[in-house]
Amino acid sequence: MNRIKEVLEKKGIKQIWLSEQLGKSYNMVNSYVQNRRQPSIEDLYKIAKILNVEAKELLIEREIK
Repeated sequence: MNRIKEVLEKKGIKQIWLSEQLGKSYNMVNSYVQNRRQPSIEDLYKIAKILNVEAKELLIEREIK
């Protein structure tokens, strides 16, 4: 799971803009945002750089039971 949607909303950035900056289709970015797909580690770091955040801010921590 990722927090890309939350970060985009917080920064007031549209998915279409992110898709253009990332060089991915809108549908692919939307899949990331909706957590239907997860970006590769490489793409996660690219997204973090584009959004000017640490990559770990795009991830949801899970409790280990």
